[in-house]
Amino acid sequence: MIFMAFLGVVVALLGCNLWVVISTRERVYASVGNIPATPVGIVLGTSKHIAPDQPNPHFDNRLAAAAKLYLEGKVRHLLVSGHREEYYDEPRDMTKRLVDLGVPPTAITPDVAGHRTLDSIVRAREIYGLDRVTVISDDFHVPRALFIADRKGLDAIALRGKSVSFRDSVRARMREYLARVKAVIDLYLLDTQPANLGEPQEILVDSESTRGDSVTVSR
Repeated sequence: MIFMAFLGVVVALLGCNLWVVISTRERVYASVGNIPATPVGIVLGTSKHIAPDQPNPHFDNRLAAAAKLYLEGKVRHLLVSGHREEYYDEPRDMTKRLVDLGVPPTAITPDVAGHRTLDSIVRAREIYGLDRVTVISDDFHVPRALFIADRKGLDAIALRGKSVSFRDSVRARMREYLARVKAVIDLYLLDTQPANLGEPQEILVDSESTRGDSVTVSR
């Protein structure tokens, strides 16, 4: 019985991970030059530091990719979605980094209620009225974001940031294997909803920032 239970867990773990990755892999891009243009990019949140004096390479790589996406005209606006507490504000830190990298503040909207990936994706559609987006995050993270977007009716592609070395990302990658299982459970068994929705908000997009694309982004 113990062996069968263990085998069931292994099969569920592998099955959920394969489902998430295989169903989304054709919409994950590694190059800004190859990715199609969309109206808005969603930068998924992570902390600026992993220790008081140690920068977080995941943060650095995500924001560098997002800034390049905007500056090369592949999105018109960036929605930075993350978690905020009294002494911890991911959207604030992401906004500051993007501005430092050359993105104008008017092209950035902070979403402080993106407590987890599901919240960020659902809020993009339900609160900000987005229909078509580019998700920016780590190579191992974007498949789950696209998987959630598929289930929630959001047309999404993804740009993966520069990969963090396995040594420096092993814990995050291990957590992601479990997070993909939880995503399947949340979406197909529990119908989990974001912790906080609130009232719809408008994103104002510069119509000239992206060449050859049209968009309606607000309700």
